[in-house]
Amino acid sequence: MKKVFRRSLAAGMLVALTVAISLHGQEIKLGNQAVQVHGFGTQGLIYTNDNNWLTMNTSAGSVKFTDVGLNLGSQISRKVRAAAQGYDRSLGQLGKWHPQFDFYMLDVRPKPWLGFRGGKVKTVLGLYTDTQDMDFDHTFALLPQSIYPIDMRDSSIAHVGGDIYGTERLAHNLGSLTYTAYGGHRSDSKYSGYPYLLTNIAPGVHIYLTSYSGPVYGGDLRWNTPVPGLTVGVSRQNEDISGVGTLSIPAAGVSGVPYNEKSFQDWTNWFYGKYTKNRLHIEAEDKRYYQAKDIFSSTAWFYADTRGWYVSGGFRINKWLEAGSYYSHYRIFIGGADLVANGPALNFNYTDPQKRDNDKVVTAKITFNQYVTLKVEGHFMAGNGLATYPDGFYTSVNPLGLADNTNALIVRTGFNF
Repeated sequence: MKKVFRRSLAAGMLVALTVAISLHGQEIKLGNQAVQVHGFGTQGLIYTNDNNWLTMNTSAGSVKFTDVGLNLGSQISRKVRAAAQGYDRSLGQLGKWHPQFDFYMLDVRPKPWLGFRGGKVKTVLGLYTDTQDMDFDHTFALLPQSIYPIDMRDSSIAHVGGDIYGTERLAHNLGSLTYTAYGGHRSDSKYSGYPYLLTNIAPGVHIYLTSYSGPVYGGDLRWNTPVPGLTVGVSRQNEDISGVGTLSIPAAGVSGVPYNEKSFQDWTNWFYGKYTKNRLHIEAEDKRYYQAKDIFSSTAWFYADTRGWYVSGGFRINKWLEAGSYYSHYRIFIGGADLVANGPALNFNYTDPQKRDNDKVVTAKITFNQYVTLKVEGHFMAGNGLATYPDGFYTSVNPLGLADNTNALIVRTGFNF
């Protein structure tokens, strides 16, 4: 019954999107209140020469790369706005058409320098975390995966809680500061990258999470500099995440053993900048994510220290064609109890393909009109990260092992209204 309901809800979203597209977006009335209806959808194809990627059978070409979203918004008064967005996707083994709310919130802004958001709120991290679903607004078919891994979208998209935010102009023509401070609760879908990874964490070892969630708080500060088009900023996030599920090792006769994990250090530092001028845009971001956790109530410890950065740029050649490129660098170090005691890793092996993933990307974006885009993108990846931590490559879909390098072609079309 639940499966039928999920399919019906996903089909209903698609029907609503189709109708709304034909109307090019609408404003409807609920009583005396005007409600704006907007949405989007994308369909992609990915082909790789080596390694299956993003849980798909991409070495044979895969079109299991689809997402849809439908949002409603209403300006209740000059200072109060309500909005919500439903979202669904099928990305290989992820998503699997389990609809969810990306956000539902009430936004009250009595002053330009002071506003409040409450509900399920988009999380402000870096340049694009809170806008990563706006594919039509981005140059690239995939944002740099060292910073915005699409298989881990659920881990950062939103929190249930509240924000305080605002913008204040600085004296002496020094631009303005925009700030956001937030706190709440994060809860990942069971159909995201990390829960999927655990289902085949090692040969013959299967962990099935029933929940993965916990408190989260942080902030973002960005400076809109006096240099026209230049913005720089910094984000920080702290979390306390717990996972609960069951462990099975069939060959050892182990089945349904209670499993638990809990982070005791879990933080992200993030720095970023963006420059736009006329038809040119340039971005750069640097992120470090560190997590140390107890497994089975401290009988085993584990930590992951991941670091990523990228530099990207795009240039609009004419009204329908934009060219873009980026270089994305990802590296990871993981360890156990002895290494946790010594703190975060200080040295990284840049040559080991299992400890890095350097991605060189070129893109052409075609904008047919204000509603439809097409992106053709090439990825040239050196390394495959570490398959015991989510980074796009998974051993469960690469049973013969991972090659050191991967080239990928992505064709992704999208619509919005």
